[in-house]
Amino acid sequence: MNMAAKLVPYLMSEDARTQAEFYKNALGGEILFVKTLGEVPGTPEEAKDKVMHLVLTVAGENTLFLSDSFQPSEGDRKMSLSLTFDDETEARNAYSKLAEEGTIQFPFDQRPWGAYYGEVVDRYGITWQIVKQ
Repeated sequence: MNMAAKLVPYLMSEDARTQAEFYKNALGGEILFVKTLGEVPGTPEEAKDKVMHLVLTVAGENTLFLSDSFQPSEGDRKMSLSLTFDDETEARNAYSKLAEEGTIQFPFDQRPWGAYYGEVVDRYGITWQIVKQ
């Protein structure tokens, strides 16, 4: 099996912007991208300023993703792993295999922001976000 993918820690935060600024200052880095829920059609007014996705570089070329914890079902989850693929077939295969004896949070499908995305908690309790750009 020869998959080409990029693995990035994905942090869930009570305040993603503030947490990203903290890491940026503590580790050196740059906030490269921020997408809010307000950019997604149909978002309730009270959630529009919440961070849906933030990309931060730290300590050189390392990347962290952050998001506000806007779903009650996230509970105590503070981190998941985001795996981004160039190939849709490889992404679907990885998603399916991780879902075996696991729990599907979001089916792997095309999302309003244009990417294919699926989220699964594997049999060991690790949350995986599988993405095909």
